[in-house]
Amino acid sequence: MMQNISILGSTGSIGRQTCAVAEHLGIKVSAIAARRDIKLLETQARRFRPRLVAVYEENAAKALRDALSDMDVEVLSGEEGLIAAATVAEADCVVTAVSGSIGLRPTLAAIDAGKRIALANKETLVCAGDIVMARAEEKGAEIIPVDSEHSAIFQSIGGMKRREELKRILLTGSGGPFRGLSRQETYHKTPAQAVSHPNWSMGAKISVDSATMMNKGLEFIEAMHLFAVSPDRITVLVHPQSIIHSAVEMIDGSVIAQLAVPDMGLPIQYALTYPERKVSQSAALDLFTAGDMHFEKPDLEKTPCLRLAMDCAKAGGTAACVMSAANEAAVGLFLEEKIPFGAIYECVAEALDSIDIISKPSLEEIISADGKARETVKRIFGKWS
Repeated sequence: MMQNISILGSTGSIGRQTCAVAEHLGIKVSAIAARRDIKLLETQARRFRPRLVAVYEENAAKALRDALSDMDVEVLSGEEGLIAAATVAEADCVVTAVSGSIGLRPTLAAIDAGKRIALANKETLVCAGDIVMARAEEKGAEIIPVDSEHSAIFQSIGGMKRREELKRILLTGSGGPFRGLSRQETYHKTPAQAVSHPNWSMGAKISVDSATMMNKGLEFIEAMHLFAVSPDRITVLVHPQSIIHSAVEMIDGSVIAQLAVPDMGLPIQYALTYPERKVSQSAALDLFTAGDMHFEKPDLEKTPCLRLAMDCAKAGGTAACVMSAANEAAVGLFLEEKIPFGAIYECVAEALDSIDIISKPSLEEIISADGKARETVKRIFGKWS
């Protein structure tokens, strides 16, 4: 079990739950970091007494320095602050729970420092999976997934002796709050409707991604990199009950699945205690009351963001990076009520159509593609408005 951790994105949904798990397990929190929520960061700093606090936005960092002037804590800002939090000497594990591509460089820095990565930031592998996984192998750094689906896959293949024994990954998803509705029916759905997930309590951005099923597309690409499989060896299943968090099919026909109540505390804790298991605060799954479990094929016409992501997985190169960055920018506009729900897909599709894809990009080219995608979405919005 990890004894000392750093949490990037400590004020978000995953970050807050990680704080609760760390407190439950008696794990020391040496560094915390967030984008701008200094009120909660101050509360967390006083509760956990980390050595270092990082705030991505400089103005917010200045305000937090003043608020914490009575404490012996270092407050840093910007990407450098996130990297410092990711590489703080005492931490043996870094929980990367920041949202978006700003988690990429800090994750690579943590890998270079030999930390275990408890990975909850999808964009890191979606944008630069080849680079990140190669760096982790080179440095001997562990990457343990925190997403419930990838944690389920990780747990399900635990007894596998040879990679050749794995036939395919069965990646499950609830279908989100708009499951079964047509694109026309969802086009003008509101942010409040989109973030109202039927099973999970999550942050706003990931909740919207669940509503578009882009989240499942990002997880599709993430699974390719984490488990070194090609796109044709991943099958997406809509499982509305969110009881089976994912499964694997072996070459002998056996299917091994991980089942649990929908509670992110479980995969977070497992990433921190692996290879051990500890008593958790989560409720146990009661199969007598769980009810029936159903599975459906995703309708890619009704969920075009999932189709886009699967196409980008096959295209490779910077395609997934452009898609992810454009989606992040478009979701931001939607949450600000500047574009309709249905326009998220349109923004991402137009960005992919207008930006050249680089087949074997460097880290700098990936970061450049990310920026181009965001600028393209701004330009599209400017044209509409």
